[in-house]
Amino acid sequence: MNDRRLFDPAGVAFGLGFPIAAAAACLLLAATWKSRLPAEIATHWSGAQPDGYSAPMSVAWVFALAIVFVGGGCGFVATLAQSLLLMRRMMLLVAITIVCLLVTLHVSIMWIELDGKTAVDFPTPTIAVGVLFGLVFGVVGAASLHDYRERSAAESAPPARLPRGATDPVRDVVGFNKVETAALAVAIFGAAGMACWFVDSAWPLLAAFPVFVVIFGLLRFEILVDESGVRVRNLGLTSIAIDGSEVTGAKVVDVNPFKDFGGWGLRINGHRRYGIVTNTGPAVEVSTASGMSLTITSDLAEAMAGALNSWGDIRHAGTGLSPTPQ
Repeated sequence: MNDRRLFDPAGVAFGLGFPIAAAAACLLLAATWKSRLPAEIATHWSGAQPDGYSAPMSVAWVFALAIVFVGGGCGFVATLAQSLLLMRRMMLLVAITIVCLLVTLHVSIMWIELDGKTAVDFPTPTIAVGVLFGLVFGVVGAASLHDYRERSAAESAPPARLPRGATDPVRDVVGFNKVETAALAVAIFGAAGMACWFVDSAWPLLAAFPVFVVIFGLLRFEILVDESGVRVRNLGLTSIAIDGSEVTGAKVVDVNPFKDFGGWGLRINGHRRYGIVTNTGPAVEVSTASGMSLTITSDLAEAMAGALNSWGDIRHAGTGLSPTPQ
């Protein structure tokens, strides 16, 4: 049942290989176009007019290093096969979006000055292109990642002191509702709009879009608990899957997001202790034989815990393994 692989091949390809290849492409393109570019190209705009210039190869090295250290740094998390899949997918989405944005910006500021052309307007449309492509390619990369975390089968039924309940599937959607989503959009795009006014350009508004998508994805989840175990979905992907056979028990706890987890969303509270924390109140805490635990805040926490423990009893009934006494 275990796969002790340390690195996810897809994570290595998308999280490290892609940023390195993109950085190398930036350097190669700058070297190829060097003879067609002026000695210094525009690198900074004040409003609609350029007011900063640098040598093409110097600019290429700055972009290449930013791509490797920022994009590759975020993408490295996606390579770690034993880390939580949800975390790896979020970091890869961020990494690829950053890389695509930087590459399109670098290509654009060179393109607008090829063969004696004069840079006038900041290449704002390229930000939209980079962000859009980055999001799409990021989702493709995120979907390619696999869950290689260590799994162990539970050796006995859940302890007798834990709640039991109906063995019916339980589904809940936790996190931002429509009003909260609208408030998030107003906050992010409102701040971006103010930034647009300050810099006299539309690029902050375009750059705000991936920020909204990532934050929304980290704060809205679909939870499904059934005989097969626990599945957490967000952004259309199953990002956490706990097999029923590895569940050692589930209990109901009361969660204060800041006090217990330091905030909302996907949280970490110690070694292999994860939380999907979206509100204050009841939560189901699921423990596994491998030592991982997952806490999910939900108004249906009691039904989830009862169902998981009852399925555990049924699963071990034919083995002669009784619930562990209190």
